[in-house]
Amino acid sequence: MDQKLDRRSLILMAASLGLVPGFLPGLLHAQEAPSGASVADIPAPEAPAPVFGPQPAAEISEAAELYLRRPVIVFADNPHDPNFIRQLEILPELYPQLAARDVVLITDTDPANPSEIRRKLRPRGFSLVMMDKDWKSPVRRPSPRAAREIINTIDKMPIARTEALERNPAGR
Repeated sequence: MDQKLDRRSLILMAASLGLVPGFLPGLLHAQEAPSGASVADIPAPEAPAPVFGPQPAAEISEAAELYLRRPVIVFADNPHDPNFIRQLEILPELYPQLAARDVVLITDTDPANPSEIRRKLRPRGFSLVMMDKDWKSPVRRPSPRAAREIINTIDKMPIARTEALERNPAGR
């Protein structure tokens, strides 16, 4: 018996298998609506969007982030360093692209109380350090970098290239 499935049936099947996240709970919530209310009247449950932004180095542990996220670290000897301020002005336009690349943005401006990351990398003055998910092979830059250069550097890292090939195998 050959049956053609319409688009709605395919979406419902995918949702029931968990392939369309968040679709089925909204659908079930809509089916519980009172008979007088329409589906449009019921507000859909909203998940809070994760906030992306710089995190202090003291709050980040290499062991907790290893193979999960790529660190992009901005070091300075104090928070009033002009290079540090300029780099932090450039980075907000990159937040969506950095989040898509599993980046954790770390800032460290306190050499008097060195964090685990500062002790490992031993920066002098301002430094922009980018590493892959294995937290090895740091790419160091002694001055602020443009948005495009930061993204291109991240995309050239070995694990990032492997992930890109897994997403698009035709690129081999």
